[in-house]
Amino acid sequence: MKKYALQYTMIVCGALISAISCNLFLIPNHFLSGGITGIAIILHYLFGLPIGMQNIVFNIPILYIAYHFFGKRYFFNTILGTFLYSLFIDLTSFLTPYTPLHNNPMLSAIVAGVISGIGFGLILRANANTGGADVVAALIRKLYSYNIGTMIFALNCLIVLCGLCLFNFEVAIYTLIYMYIMGEVDNRIVTGFNKRKSIMIVSDKSGEIAEHIMHELGRGVTFIEGEGGYTHTKKRILYVVITLTQLSKIKEIALKIDSKAFFIIANASEVNGKGFSYN
Repeated sequence: MKKYALQYTMIVCGALISAISCNLFLIPNHFLSGGITGIAIILHYLFGLPIGMQNIVFNIPILYIAYHFFGKRYFFNTILGTFLYSLFIDLTSFLTPYTPLHNNPMLSAIVAGVISGIGFGLILRANANTGGADVVAALIRKLYSYNIGTMIFALNCLIVLCGLCLFNFEVAIYTLIYMYIMGEVDNRIVTGFNKRKSIMIVSDKSGEIAEHIMHELGRGVTFIEGEGGYTHTKKRILYVVITLTQLSKIKEIALKIDSKAFFIIANASEVNGKGFSYN
């Protein structure tokens, strides 16, 4: 019960934060946006139509897709995120004249990106979304196995390109800056700020290295059986996930024991389990 209460609180807060960002920074500076909201904003600039109401209407076929292809839970979270975001956009539209950065479009794009990223990040972290391009991209990925991030970026760029034809180049540039920052912050909220690294170490002394890692760093270690492609020599590959602050120490341990140890270090975008935060 507490899990769902926290989840829905995050959706409500995320939708409100994103809506306020839209009305305080995007609309006063005539910036654009991606997804269905981007189309609604363009029509708002041209004809004065309420953004939230348009967003709900345009998302009706999208919601059908969510229900038909992704199941009831995904549908419910999608309709909740879409409805709340659309409602809050119209309810907070009175804030537009009170923008604190009306004559500073660059700073507006940066601030809007950060605030919107936090809002949408909270929604996504709660396993919800605001409909539009997110659902379309998820469907394309489901049917054709394309990368979902690439699809969302492509759909958003198409909408911004349409806006470029109607407005000016400067607006499009600021919009892209806003969208990039929003995406980066969004990703940090979803995956967390604590950087993790996954490391694979190939060494003839992997057992000794593992012992020191477990005792000095308190990290669990996994052994993977490997074989050299050229020499066909059997070796145990050591695999461990650590925090960024532990990276220099683990390299020091390994190289002190075996100066010829072979490293592969990669970013671990999300880690769940003992010793790390649960998402």
